[in-house]
Order: sequence, then C-alpha cells, then structure tokens
Amino acid sequence: MLDDSRHAGAPRAAPLAAHFARAPVLVLDGALATELERRGADLNDPLWSARCLIERPHTIRDVHLDYLHAGADVITTATYQATFAGFARRGLEPGAAARLMRLAVALAREARAQYLEAAALPAGLPAPLIAASVGPYGAMLADGSEYRGGYALSDAALRAFHRPRLEVLAETGADLIACETLPCLQEARVLAQLLDELALTGWISFSCRDAAHDAEGEDLAEAARALEGHRSVVALGVNCTRPEFVTGLLGRLRSATDRPLLAYPNSGERYDAHEKCWRESASALSLAGAAADWVRAGARLIGGCCRTGPADIAALRAALAAR
Repeated sequence: MLDDSRHAGAPRAAPLAAHFARAPVLVLDGALATELERRGADLNDPLWSARCLIERPHTIRDVHLDYLHAGADVITTATYQATFAGFARRGLEPGAAARLMRLAVALAREARAQYLEAAALPAGLPAPLIAASVGPYGAMLADGSEYRGGYALSDAALRAFHRPRLEVLAETGADLIACETLPCLQEARVLAQLLDELALTGWISFSCRDAAHDAEGEDLAEAARALEGHRSVVALGVNCTRPEFVTGLLGRLRSATDRPLLAYPNSGERYDAHEKCWRESASALSLAGAAADWVRAGARLIGGCCRTGPADIAALRAALAAR
C-alpha cells in the first residue's frame, strides 16, 4: 500500500494501491497507433490513432485485448489525439466528438471484460486498469510539436483546449487519466490543475530531449518539484523518449519526488513529422533488458510507447516475473 503521509502534497493513489499491494512494479501496455498500423490501419491523418475510432474501432479493441493477454496491468485508450479541435477539422460537431471519446473508453472496457472472462483471475486479484490518454496540445497540431514544445500559448488557452476533453473523460469510468508526451512544465502544470479541479486521478509523463531535460529543455527535477502540490497526480514519468535516456531521467525525478515513477519509452527511433514516418534503427536497449535498471532507478510502472508491441510487453512481463 502506498503511504500518503510522507509529505503534505502526497497524492491519493487509490486506483494503483490494490495493484501495488500485490506487486512492486506494474506493467503498462505498448504502442497503440504503430500497432494499429502494423495491423493494416491507415493513420496518415491528423487524427492519427483516433481515426480508427471512426473507421476501425474493433481493431482498437483487439489491440487492447492482446496487450492484456501479454500481461499488461494497465491499458491506455485511443484518446491521445481525440480532441474537439481535431474532430472539428473533420467536420464532426462537439456531440459526435464526445461520443467518439466515450467510445474509446468503452472499447477498452470491452477488451478488459473479454480478458477477465477468458483469464479467470484468482479471487482478490485486481482487474487491469484503464487509463484514458490525454495527449498534449502539440499532438493536435500533428506536426511533431509534442517533441519540441514552444507553443507560445497562455495558460488560459491551454486550459480552454484541455478542459472539455477531460470533462468528457471524467464521465466514462476510466480508472486513471494518462497525461502523456508533455513537452514542458507549463502544460503539465495546467493539466495537473485541471485534474485537481475535476477530482480526477492521473499521471503526468514528459517527452524528453536527453537524460535530464524535457523536450523544451527544462530540468526534469525542477518540473517534478513544481508538481508536488497536486494531489491528483499519482505518478510522474517519461514516455515516447529514447530508452537510453530513461535511467538518467528517472534519477532526476527520484531526486525531487517520492511519487511512483513511470517509464514507457519508444523503440529508440526518431519520428519525422514532415514525412510522417520513423527514422533510424531501433535502440538495442529492449524494455525487458532495461527493466531491472529502471526498477533500481525508481520506476514502478513500466511499458512501451511508439514502435513497441505486445511481444515487447510479454517479454517485459516475463523479465519482471523472473525478478
């Protein structure tokens, strides 16, 4: 059980507590969008994975189910790029956009129900969690801005962008909100404030340029300190970042917070926003091979991001079980 009493700003970690009570480290899922592409989905679209909510929802459910069978304790919904602004560009009015956001969570719930029916978990074993993904403002721009930041937006503008989607997701029954691939402290702070205001529970995860700084170049330890007062934030970490940077980044976070840390890097390839493709070869550092180092560095939730798949999560699960 997590100890809420260690500092005044400690979060309420109820969604994670039952899982941490049985295992010190939880397994997150891997990529959704690149796994959908591997299964034949055409995501050459500003909506990216959210396009499949319109055209191939069953494939989203199948990917969730495969991650659960691979051993994921947490699956993340197809709402990363599902925004009111993005759907409006496709001619969808707000009501239709909200229905698609709710559908994304419903697909994850369906997959979990199918998994639980087939897996017959022992009594008392907690069911896998559903994290509703909230991507950064830069994801909506579909130009790679989530890996650069520098939006030049006010806090008020960011709040106006994020709040409507969070209000919809708050009604879906998702266990957690995954605020992920955030390039800067400004956006992380705005989202943490909104989580507090809406009585939601979630994690904050940054995209990072090296082993110490977020995508905008801010020290990750300073970012963690700035978020300490937000009780809604139950974990902090990094995602869609090169695997070789993760150990150093976890060290920066651990120096500044005692919240659970999470790490779900990409495969090590670089995304070319202009050509809409991935460049460079994948990192030789696999999730399974690096897991022990990341656990020693403080990670308690580990998974994968872009270009990782169910096989990587199964190997990670096996590596953690072997510990």
